[in-house]
Amino acid sequence: MKKKPQSVSVAFAAAIFGLGMSSCTTVSVPKPQKGQASMPPAQALQSLKDGNARFTKGNVAFKPSPSTQRANLAEGQRPYAVIVGCADSRTAPEIVFDQPLGALFVVRTAGNIVDSIEMGSIEYAVEHLGARLVVVLGHEHCGAVAAAVAGGHAPGHIGSVVEKIVPAVQASKGQSGDAVDNAVVENSKRVAAEIRNSHPGLKSMAHGEEVSVLSARYDLDSGEVSWLK
Repeated sequence: MKKKPQSVSVAFAAAIFGLGMSSCTTVSVPKPQKGQASMPPAQALQSLKDGNARFTKGNVAFKPSPSTQRANLAEGQRPYAVIVGCADSRTAPEIVFDQPLGALFVVRTAGNIVDSIEMGSIEYAVEHLGARLVVVLGHEHCGAVAAAVAGGHAPGHIGSVVEKIVPAVQASKGQSGDAVDNAVVENSKRVAAEIRNSHPGLKSMAHGEEVSVLSARYDLDSGEVSWLK
């Protein structure tokens, strides 16, 4: 029997699919092991930058199946970075940095602020889970920061959030450009400094190893994360 030729459309789709798969980055799922060394801050930062570059270009990495990810992490975790981010639904760090389960230890609050509970979470990730990079991730059009810039009385417990951001608003007042975005940047920097200068120091909790605390800003329009100085 004569073999029926493959249709042009099917052949073309197969070729394109194969090309995409061959050029796609593969990201492995962390599989914690006893005595596993921590990832150095510089390497962790590069991994975040690479992941965000993939995300902004729409070329996200191939990741193992959810069942494989769950199996690798069922007995423990070894995240390489802590992301202190805003609770805004548009800013999920695992998506923004194109990371699999288990790669990031995420602490999220409105306005990416920290208090004793958030600090305790960060310290746990550094001391017990081996994370050596902490990133405070603010973002464009942050509602909590906008409320602090607007001033006035915020209802309920929202006032507690706004109160924590007010110093950043005051420090950035008078700068050229958008007042909310200036405050977003200033708030991220101030929260990073608060974490960096906390007591006990993160370095002591990391058993003498270096821990980097950085601040960044996420652009909702482009998806790009810019690193602040």
